[in-house]
Amino acid sequence: MNDPLVQLLDAALPQTQCTRCGYPDCRAYAEALVTGVADIDQCPPGGQAGVARLAAVLGVAEKPLNPAFGIEIKTELVARVIEADCIGCTKCIQACPVDAIIGGPNLMHTIITAECTGCELCVPPCPVDCIEMVEAPELPVPFLRAAHSLGRYRARAQRLLRWQAEDEAARARKKASNPLAAAMARAKAGAP
Repeated sequence: MNDPLVQLLDAALPQTQCTRCGYPDCRAYAEALVTGVADIDQCPPGGQAGVARLAAVLGVAEKPLNPAFGIEIKTELVARVIEADCIGCTKCIQACPVDAIIGGPNLMHTIITAECTGCELCVPPCPVDCIEMVEAPELPVPFLRAAHSLGRYRARAQRLLRWQAEDEAARARKKASNPLAAAMARAKAGAP
């Protein structure tokens, strides 16, 4: 959806990509607001100030944040890996929407605190519960970091698309170089 109102609403969101609103990312929530499927009170990271921003964009009355979606956090939280417990499974890396976790398979992981949006999406997939959320009062509120966080989210999405295309191309090359698979494909193409 390329509606200018969606763009305004998306710009009013904190870009944590936390999914607490019930949508896969902030853009999807903005689209749901425009279609009337979602309400302005569903973004805990945006807090009451975020509800006010959304209300102003839509020209509707402000309302309290809906606790069914979570509570407003007064001090910023970021993920922290308990390094002694990390087994290097990479599940947290795969879950992070802004690539704020570094590490590799079978290596300890760590969080880039300044990049973490506090979305908590890395916590559930950790099989050894070595990720905790800690206060980071030195960080500005998510809305003030939104443009940067959105840039990281988009860069990650582009990287994942590129990797998928590279994987598909590699599979196609492998299949094309296999004489048996090529003969079977020709036979299927010529079969009635």
